[in-house]
Amino acid sequence: MYGTTMIGTLASGVSADDLRNELQAWRSQREVPGYMSSHVLIADDGKTVVNVVVFESKEAYVALADDPEQSKWWSERFAPMLDGDARWIDGAWIM
Repeated sequence: MYGTTMIGTLASGVSADDLRNELQAWRSQREVPGYMSSHVLIADDGKTVVNVVVFESKEAYVALADDPEQSKWWSERFAPMLDGDARWIDGAWIM
């Protein structure tokens, strides 16, 4: 398994519900080969968001990362919900 962890800060006025609704829309609108699961944590500070995404393989993850439709969704729908740039950590899941 392979995946990524995104760490970011919610933009002012963006709620956990806003984020949840957008991620649910993404899941219902996209069929991503190799996508297994994702888990989103909103920290107790109400601003820090951590999104963990798991794929069957590194190739499946890279295919999504290189997909122009994914880039469009990120830049138009998700990135505006964050205050500044997100930090990404990619790697192999061992459990």
